[in-house]
Amino acid sequence: MAEWLYEAGIGEARAALVEDGHIVEARIERECEGPRVGAILTARLVEPGRLALDAPGEPVATIAAPGVPLGSRLTVEIIRMALRERGRDKPARARLADDGARPSAGPDLRARIAATGAPVADLPATGPDRLEEAGWSELIDRVRTGYWPFAGGALWVDATPAMLLIDIDGEGDAFALAKGGAAAAVHVVRCCDVGGAIGIDFPSLPGRAERQAIDGLIDALLPQPFERTAVNGFGFLQIVRRRERPSLIEQVRFDPVATDAALLLRQAGRAVGTGALQLVTRPAVAEWIGAHPHWIDALQKQSGRAVAVVADAQVKGAGHAQ
Repeated sequence: MAEWLYEAGIGEARAALVEDGHIVEARIERECEGPRVGAILTARLVEPGRLALDAPGEPVATIAAPGVPLGSRLTVEIIRMALRERGRDKPARARLADDGARPSAGPDLRARIAATGAPVADLPATGPDRLEEAGWSELIDRVRTGYWPFAGGALWVDATPAMLLIDIDGEGDAFALAKGGAAAAVHVVRCCDVGGAIGIDFPSLPGRAERQAIDGLIDALLPQPFERTAVNGFGFLQIVRRRERPSLIEQVRFDPVATDAALLLRQAGRAVGTGALQLVTRPAVAEWIGAHPHWIDALQKQSGRAVAVVADAQVKGAGHAQ
């Protein structure tokens, strides 16, 4: 039976839906990502179609509100979170809230996974690392590199401003490779909560029956709702899914400093030993952690040790805690 593993980490909450010992869905939620989907906020219309939200940092959101005078105070609901893409960021999207709606933060990650109906296990900060046992670090590495091997081939995954592109690579029988690649691609889309446009490049399948079989396999494996094209004669299929928040791929690949900071803080929270706890990492990550002193306070409370963050330009990746 599938079960959600939930960890309320320092600066980042994370969750994994685990089935038969493997992660089939993974989610993270960072405290610096801005208002959540479903949040009710007051705001000011600063220019046509653009709001300044009453939230820390006055983040911007877009809205369709024709005829509303500039400077008006509005109560709005977030319907899509802010998104980070290669070379650009997209502000959150809002709509006018229903009459009588009261300000709220919107459902957090813990509430959203509980709403799926699957059981949720809240993981302690110490003890057996069930997330790691299920393959959390390996998953993050695959997301970071974009390389997802499967039996008989591999996927290369790249997030572009237009769509997420998945290339199926391998040798041997094209139909067998396409079937294995279809299952692997659906796993990536579901696991990483990918929304928006998704393009999958299959091996060329000249036979109509083979292409239709791949269409059917996508329909059978990928949960609704989504829309898709058929696999064309060049082996390309496009899927469109609702996009309300950043995917795991966007979070990890387009914010590498926050990703490494979260990994380092998680590692530090599980470090054993006595005396001062030293976090050694590259300067950008050290600066990011230092800009959030409450994270250091939380780590000191969790570990029972004094914490020092040391910047070392020679360090690669997240760094280490000792």
